[in-house]
Amino acid sequence: MNDCLFCKIIAGEIPSEKVYEDEYVYAFKDINPVAPVHVLVVPKEHIACADEVTDKNSGSVAKVFEAIAKIAEKLGIKGSYRVVNNCGENAGQTVFHMHFHLIAGGSFGWPPC
Repeated sequence: MNDCLFCKIIAGEIPSEKVYEDEYVYAFKDINPVAPVHVLVVPKEHIACADEVTDKNSGSVAKVFEAIAKIAEKLGIKGSYRVVNNCGENAGQTVFHMHFHLIAGGSFGWPPC
Protein backbone atom coordinates (compact mmCIF):
# COMPACT_ATOMS: atom_id res chain seq x y z
CA MET A 1 0.00 0.00 0.00
CA ASN A 2 1.63 3.22 -1.14
CA ASP A 3 0.05 5.51 1.45
CA CYS A 4 0.07 3.15 4.45
CA LEU A 5 2.11 4.51 7.37
CA PHE A 6 3.04 1.06 8.68
CA CYS A 7 3.98 -0.24 5.21
CA LYS A 8 6.35 2.74 4.95
CA ILE A 9 7.82 1.98 8.40
CA ILE A 10 8.31 -1.68 7.46
CA ALA A 11 10.01 -0.61 4.21
CA GLY A 12 12.36 1.70 6.12
CA GLU A 13 10.96 4.84 4.48
CA ILE A 14 9.93 6.23 7.88
CA PRO A 15 12.21 5.75 10.90
CA SER A 16 11.15 3.67 13.88
CA GLU A 17 12.75 2.18 16.95
CA LYS A 18 12.79 -1.46 15.92
CA VAL A 19 12.37 -4.08 18.61
CA TYR A 20 12.04 -7.20 16.44
CA GLU A 21 11.95 -8.23 12.80
CA ASP A 22 11.70 -11.46 10.88
CA GLU A 23 10.45 -12.49 7.45
CA TYR A 24 6.78 -11.98 8.42
CA VAL A 25 6.67 -9.48 11.28
CA TYR A 26 8.01 -6.06 12.20
CA ALA A 27 7.78 -4.69 15.76
CA PHE A 28 8.69 -1.22 16.98
CA LYS A 29 8.20 1.06 19.97
CA ASP A 30 4.99 3.10 19.96
CA ILE A 31 5.72 6.83 19.70
CA ASN A 32 2.90 7.56 22.19
CA PRO A 33 3.29 4.81 24.80
CA VAL A 34 0.50 4.14 27.28
CA ALA A 35 2.68 1.94 29.50
CA PRO A 36 6.39 1.54 30.28
CA VAL A 37 6.54 -1.14 27.56
CA HIS A 38 4.45 -0.38 24.48
CA VAL A 39 5.42 -2.10 21.25
CA LEU A 40 3.44 -2.27 18.01
CA VAL A 41 3.64 -5.69 16.37
CA VAL A 42 2.72 -5.61 12.69
CA PRO A 43 2.43 -8.30 10.03
CA LYS A 44 4.49 -7.34 6.99
CA GLU A 45 1.58 -8.40 4.80
CA HIS A 46 -0.87 -5.50 4.53
CA ILE A 47 -4.17 -6.48 6.16
CA ALA A 48 -6.31 -3.45 7.03
CA CYS A 49 -7.96 -4.89 10.15
CA ALA A 50 -9.31 -8.09 11.71
CA ASP A 51 -12.34 -7.94 9.40
CA GLU A 52 -9.99 -8.75 6.51
CA VAL A 53 -8.44 -11.91 7.97
CA THR A 54 -9.10 -14.89 5.69
CA ASP A 55 -7.84 -18.42 5.25
CA LYS A 56 -5.32 -17.02 2.74
CA ASN A 57 -3.72 -14.47 5.13
CA SER A 58 -4.37 -15.88 8.60
CA GLY A 59 -0.87 -17.35 8.62
CA SER A 60 0.48 -13.79 8.84
CA VAL A 61 -1.57 -13.22 11.98
CA ALA A 62 -0.30 -16.48 13.48
CA LYS A 63 3.27 -15.32 12.83
CA VAL A 64 2.50 -12.12 14.78
CA PHE A 65 1.58 -14.17 17.85
CA GLU A 66 4.68 -16.33 17.48
CA ALA A 67 6.70 -13.11 17.40
CA ILE A 68 4.90 -11.68 20.43
CA ALA A 69 6.10 -14.61 22.54
CA LYS A 70 9.68 -14.00 21.37
CA ILE A 71 9.43 -10.25 22.00
CA ALA A 72 8.01 -10.80 25.49
CA GLU A 73 10.94 -13.08 26.29
CA LYS A 74 13.44 -10.59 24.88
CA LEU A 75 11.94 -7.67 26.84
CA GLY A 76 11.65 -9.63 30.10
CA ILE A 77 7.85 -9.38 30.28
CA LYS A 78 6.99 -13.03 29.62
CA GLY A 79 3.77 -13.97 31.40
CA SER A 80 2.83 -10.38 32.28
CA TYR A 81 1.58 -8.37 29.32
CA ARG A 82 -1.52 -7.40 27.39
CA VAL A 83 -2.09 -7.65 23.63
CA VAL A 84 -4.66 -5.26 22.13
CA ASN A 85 -6.02 -5.04 18.59
CA ASN A 86 -8.46 -2.36 17.47
CA CYS A 87 -10.62 -2.99 14.40
CA GLY A 88 -12.23 0.06 12.89
CA GLU A 89 -12.40 3.74 13.66
CA ASN A 90 -15.04 3.41 16.41
CA ALA A 91 -12.81 0.90 18.19
CA GLY A 92 -9.88 3.33 18.12
CA GLN A 93 -7.97 2.11 15.08
CA THR A 94 -6.09 5.06 13.57
CA VAL A 95 -3.72 3.27 11.18
CA PHE A 96 -5.50 0.87 8.89
CA HIS A 97 -2.81 -1.80 8.77
CA MET A 98 -3.57 -4.52 11.29
CA HIS A 99 -1.35 -4.19 14.33
CA PHE A 100 -1.21 -5.39 17.89
CA HIS A 101 -0.26 -3.30 20.89
CA LEU A 102 2.00 -5.25 23.25
CA ILE A 103 1.84 -3.40 26.55
CA ALA A 104 3.41 -4.20 29.91
CA GLY A 105 5.10 -2.71 32.92
CA GLY A 106 2.14 -1.96 35.12
CA SER A 107 -0.99 -3.34 36.66
CA PHE A 108 -3.88 -3.14 34.21
CA GLY A 109 -7.52 -3.14 35.20
CA TRP A 110 -10.45 -4.79 33.49
CA PRO A 111 -12.52 -3.82 31.66
CA PRO A 112 -10.14 -1.50 29.81
CA CYS A 113 -12.83 1.09 28.96
